[in-house]
Amino acid sequence: MQAAVILAKLDVFEGELERRQAVAAAYTRALTGIVETPVIPSGYRSAWAQYTILSDRRDAIAAALKDQGIPTAIYYPIPMHLQAAYREYGGGEGTCPVSERLSKRVLSLPMHPYLDEASVARIAEVVRRAGGR
Repeated sequence: MQAAVILAKLDVFEGELERRQAVAAAYTRALTGIVETPVIPSGYRSAWAQYTILSDRRDAIAAALKDQGIPTAIYYPIPMHLQAAYREYGGGEGTCPVSERLSKRVLSLPMHPYLDEASVARIAEVVRRAGGR
């Protein structure tokens, strides 16, 4: 069953990747200067499983988006070295300051190949009103 689904998805895979590129580009155009946007190095391409922004006002932005019925996600709220399963491998709080700081600033916006320009613009406007940087 899973193989049948995957085979059917292969027909639209390249088109969906292109649409994800377009959605990410639209987000970046709309949000540059408002929040920190993802950067893909020249010569590389992302499949854009998530579009994750960085902001010191992350919680306010997430709340504003939620108030408008726009879902968000924080996929990694706790750095790996502070998670119970990995604590013995890390040195505790303060030992990985970059990951600890980033875990408090990341917010993933809706991302899928069927997100249209109007939706991206609406999401960006809510982010802008919530204060961005």
